Amino acid sequence: MNIPLRQYYQLLINYLRPQRARALSLALLLLASIALQLANPQFLRRFIDTATTGGDPRTLLAIAAVYMVFALGNQFLSAFARYAGEKVGWTATNLLRRDLATHCLRLDMGFQKTRTPGEMIERIDGDCSTLSNFFSQFVVGLVGNALLLIGVLVLLFGIDVRVGLGISAFAIGALVLMFRLRSEASPHWVAVRQVSAEFYGFLGERLSGTEDIRANGAAAYVMRRFHEIVGRWLGLQRKASLWGYAMWQTNIIVFALGTAVAFALSAYLFSRGEITIGTAYLIFTYTELIRRPLDQIRTQMQDLQRAAAGISRIQGLLDTKANIEDGPGGGTTSESGTDAGGGGTIFPAGPLSVDFRQVSFRYEAEEDPVLADLDLRLEPGRVLGLLGRTGSGKTTLARLLFRLYDPTGGEIRLGGRPVLQARLNDLRRRVGMVTQDVQLFHASVRDNLTFFNPSIPDERVLEVLDDLGLRPWLDALPAGLASELASGSGGLSAGEAQLVAFARLFLGNPGLVILDEASSRLDPATERLLEAAVTKALTGRTGIIIAHRLGTVLRADEILILEDGRVLEHGDRKALAGDPESRFHRLLQTGLEDLLA
Repeated sequence: MNIPLRQYYQLLINYLRPQRARALSLALLLLASIALQLANPQFLRRFIDTATTGGDPRTLLAIAAVYMVFALGNQFLSAFARYAGEKVGWTATNLLRRDLATHCLRLDMGFQKTRTPGEMIERIDGDCSTLSNFFSQFVVGLVGNALLLIGVLVLLFGIDVRVGLGISAFAIGALVLMFRLRSEASPHWVAVRQVSAEFYGFLGERLSGTEDIRANGAAAYVMRRFHEIVGRWLGLQRKASLWGYAMWQTNIIVFALGTAVAFALSAYLFSRGEITIGTAYLIFTYTELIRRPLDQIRTQMQDLQRAAAGISRIQGLLDTKANIEDGPGGGTTSESGTDAGGGGTIFPAGPLSVDFRQVSFRYEAEEDPVLADLDLRLEPGRVLGLLGRTGSGKTTLARLLFRLYDPTGGEIRLGGRPVLQARLNDLRRRVGMVTQDVQLFHASVRDNLTFFNPSIPDERVLEVLDDLGLRPWLDALPAGLASELASGSGGLSAGEAQLVAFARLFLGNPGLVILDEASSRLDPATERLLEAAVTKALTGRTGIIIAHRLGTVLRADEILILEDGRVLEHGDRKALAGDPESRFHRLLQTGLEDLLA
């Protein structure tokens, strides 16, 4: 797999620039360590030559002392370089994780529905983990090792041109061989990363469905699929690892040959009286010193194989474009809805009108439309009761209002302004939704209620909880608003979770409220609390109530019945209820089950 150098360079620049001072310190530490590694063998040569010629013992002690200081200094610098490198690597990969997570959250539902949570965790966390060494030590280490290698060869040329040529030929041959092996190994690491993401996606999906799997006797099927994926993973991992071992074994053989070349050249020159025994040892030591940069380059090539696979997948994820593009937005609006300039919301204050103008939508080009030529006008402050069979397009209509999808035809307006012109964050602040499935986070009660918005004062949160009758529940918690909730249900009953969702709605103060089966799971006592909450939520706001029970839409001003994505019936609720020929009238007589039949 060939990744352009530009991609490597861009990643490094983007994620090392915020910590340039730390990266520069790391580079200086590694360069100082290289200088000490090159200097130390010179002291050994002088020590050996001084000892073999009967030199002064005090001179030998002085040389040994300097050698020890340099050796300890090198270890000290190496330890600090490792610490700095880990800091650089973790900071860079965490920044990359943040950017990937933010990018994925901005992608539309078409992308989200085709990926499992486990796969996305592996893509965001697992692939980034493979880049830790790439960010922390790859470039600095590669340049440093290259400088160390060049420094050794220059010193060897200084000893004797024949020695320099012989060891240079050995080093160049070793590098060419390692790069060749690396290019062959990279595709295998890409396959390993892909099946790893597939496995974690499978695992997360099955673990979340454990109850249904056991209840339906599907455990054997799940385990068979588990073993199939793990078996495929093992085969791919084995191939990738074998290529890594091939590089390691090649390294051993090459260095055995390099050592033989160093011994042969040293013996030849020593026998001719052209070098001393100390210089012969210096040649051997420098040849061994070459082993370290070449070995580290080999290791870095293996890291680069993994990094290349991660970079390829990360770049593919970052290159995935959302079908939903942010609108240009506009100025802050006055009560009348006119744009006052300044780059704020385009929507008027207060309740929002809703307009669907010949709106059509289909998920895929070849599929039948979910909504077809839908025309709807809902005046500000009015409440629409939305009925229809499962699959009739009710939830899709709500998703279009949030711009989780965009219509494939027609236009949607809120407050008289096209939703495509609004910034997504602005649109979603002005449209609130409560569903029967409430997502709670492993965080404090306050963060769960405000969606981690610190600008909402505690007094406002407590006021909303009082209005919803949730204050006794809050007072029973050990730390009040600071109490931690578990993810999922968070230790709350279904009714309490629904009321928490209404608290979120009130804190957002939207101009349009969508209630999607918001009371379908509640016990009678909690439903009475919810009825008051629904009444307050709809007061001074436009509302859309999606329901399977007629009781929940009796507060609506208008009724819309969908069938196969088309309007079957739409009109004033009281007028339709009093018309014996209307479908809604028949539903009131027979119950909503007739609509679902």
